This record gives sequence, structure tokens and C-alpha cells, in this order.
Amino acid sequence: MASKNQKPTENQQAVGQAVSGTEEFLKKNGKLLGWIAIGILAVVAICLAVSTWVIKPAKAAALDDSYAAENYFAAGDYQTALEGDGSSLGFRDIINQYGAKAGKAVYMYAGVSELQLKNYEEAIKYLKKYKGKDDILAARALSCLGDAYCGTGDYNAALAAYNKAIKKADNQFAAAYMLKAGITCEELGNTAKAVEYYEAIKDKYPQSLEAYDIDKYIARINIQ
Repeated sequence: MASKNQKPTENQQAVGQAVSGTEEFLKKNGKLLGWIAIGILAVVAICLAVSTWVIKPAKAAALDDSYAAENYFAAGDYQTALEGDGSSLGFRDIINQYGAKAGKAVYMYAGVSELQLKNYEEAIKYLKKYKGKDDILAARALSCLGDAYCGTGDYNAALAAYNKAIKKADNQFAAAYMLKAGITCEELGNTAKAVEYYEAIKDKYPQSLEAYDIDKYIARINIQ
């Protein structure tokens, strides 16, 4: 049995000093720490209130407003999809009013609509803001971005967008993006690079629609 008069070890002394120091700190700063704790709780409460009463209702309203615009888009009425029909908002106003609260896809819808209407600069603006995580949709957005750049005559930027779409897709859809990249290379006068894209379609995606008549594109270049 340990003696009652046994002296504390160095570790025990260190612990005792630490506890004493903590108690002293709390005595001196107890009120300050209390106010800090109250402040933290207040910030948390405000964040929860904003999320519950502001962000969530705004997101719900944005989704409701985008429903009609999406229907017009699906019907091919791109002008109304962008501008609204007088009783429901179009994608332009939805983006201006809600931003991404309406969902990331709203930028895709708006960009493709502008592209279909040949408003290339506006299409570029919206499509560059699309940050969807789905690789297939992201690749499609990049392809549309390339189309918009082609519309402005910026073929170098278009080719860069198509190349990103090819890497992002990595499936049968990549053949369509390779074909666009090859045609763009022809526009830039780089026929050798164009043939590389066309040959890649034959080798990697022989069952794709693009491969069906890709020899015509290759022959056209070889004849020149």
C-alpha cells in the first residue's frame, strides 16, 4: 500500500500545475469565454435560420419557376425558354434572380438555348458557368461551348473545348466530339491533325455513327 505521505511524482506535479493554471485562467476570463460561447451559438442560430427561411424557400421558388422554362426548352421553343411567357420566368430571369439556386443545369439550358438562337457570345457566357459533375452532361456542355466559339470564328478556342469534351466523355459520344475537332482543324488549315482525329474515330469507335462515313472526310483531305 502506498504511503499517505508519499510525495507526488513530477508528472503528477505537472498535471496539478496545469489544472491550477486552467482554473486561474477560467476565473480571470470566465465572463469573456461566456460571451464568446454565446456569440458562436448566435452565429450558428443565424446560419440555421437563413438556411431554413431564406435559402431553402428561394431554392424551391427557383425550381418552380424553372419548370415552365424547361418545358419550353424540351419543345424546342428556345426564345420563350429564355425570355419567359409573361406568366412564368425564362432562364435569363431565373439566372438573374436566383443564380445557381435553380440548379447547375440552368446554365446548360440557357447556354444551349442561346446557341440555338445563334447568340454565340451569350451562349459562351452561360456554358462557361455550367459546373455539373455528371461527365456526360459536362462533355456535352463543352461540345456546345466549342460550337459557340465556332460561331464567333474563334476556332482555336473551339478546338480546346472539343478536346476537353473528348477527354471528359471517354465513351461512344467522344466520336462526335472528335469529328467536330477534326472539322475545326480543317478550318484552321491543319489537315494533318484533322486526319488524326478521323483515324481515331475509325480505330476507337468503329461502331459509332460518325465512323460510318468517316472515310469520306479522310478521302476529301487526301484528294487536296
